[in-house]
Amino acid sequence: MRVVLAPDSFKGSLGAAGAARALAEGWRTVRPQDELLLCPMADGGEGTLAAVTTAHPDSTRHLVPGCTGPDGRPVNGRYALLPDGTAVVELAVASGLPLLERPAPLTAGTRGTGETIAAALDRHRPRRLLLALGGSAGTDGGAGLLSALGLRLTDADGHQPPGGGAALGAVRHADRAALRPPPPDGVVLLTDVTNPLLGPDGAAAVYGPQKGATPADIRILEAGLARLAEVLGGEPQLPGSGAAGGTAYGLHAGWGARIAPGAAAVADLLGLDRALAGADLVITGEGRYDLTSLRGKAVGEVARRATAARVPAVVIAGAVQVGTPRAGLHALRSLTALAGTPAEARRHPTRWLRTAAARTARTFPH
Repeated sequence: MRVVLAPDSFKGSLGAAGAARALAEGWRTVRPQDELLLCPMADGGEGTLAAVTTAHPDSTRHLVPGCTGPDGRPVNGRYALLPDGTAVVELAVASGLPLLERPAPLTAGTRGTGETIAAALDRHRPRRLLLALGGSAGTDGGAGLLSALGLRLTDADGHQPPGGGAALGAVRHADRAALRPPPPDGVVLLTDVTNPLLGPDGAAAVYGPQKGATPADIRILEAGLARLAEVLGGEPQLPGSGAAGGTAYGLHAGWGARIAPGAAAVADLLGLDRALAGADLVITGEGRYDLTSLRGKAVGEVARRATAARVPAVVIAGAVQVGTPRAGLHALRSLTALAGTPAEARRHPTRWLRTAAARTARTFPH
């Protein structure tokens, strides 16, 4: 029997690669003779870099020390280079919310990610760049990132405002003369959200509170993003442009990047369709299975492709929202139900993933 193990990360407790290993260990306690293909997934947010490099052992990983963190303190940037000349960067590595000692919704920026990209361009001249968006600390519309690549944003007096979303309100001009050209095969932005840049469904209104923004902060951030859109032009209403605090908008308008559904792009990079060909079962999972799981998330992408390949799919989630449809799944398991409490499931995710996989192995038809 051939089983594909393609979980997403269990955010806050276990990464996708660790989840896949735990599932494999649990399955082998019951059916050690089966062929297991580990294919840890991601949807374009946190964990994408690890998932891609795990699936491509011939890729190379590179460190960029001394990048500018979201609050100005130095952090290490990282990127991967795939054998086909594609560079992969994850925004959360150098510009992510967990890097902050305390929330900084008005001042956090993305310059460190731009410095990481600049290093990749200088060292390797990649043919294509994939940038995984998600988990950003701030709402600067990608202005910090673009500035690190040579874009000069200035106020009415010709001065460059400080970083962060609040400073965007002073921007009046954008000078692209020194902006580095993108790689020859373009830039693809991977995201699992469809929010536009502005408005009630936009970057500031929807995601600002998650980054510590108050209602007053959100008004300031919204005005700053609107000003940036006036200066850069482009399509602020484009679905997905609000991703990563509007970074998707900034790179689309300022650097010609293309916004793409992250889970589908990662699945292609990992060769998920090849793994599913001839498989008897696929197991996927995530921290919480709810109504959003089948709308652009990794779990939904795995389930969709499994249905197309006529492979039964099982979802093992940390928790399952009551009333969420199974949508053709063979089975749906909850670690919380197995562990007894959400706290216990979060404390020992490896243990309960092994248990869930073992139970699935016992009950799935031979």
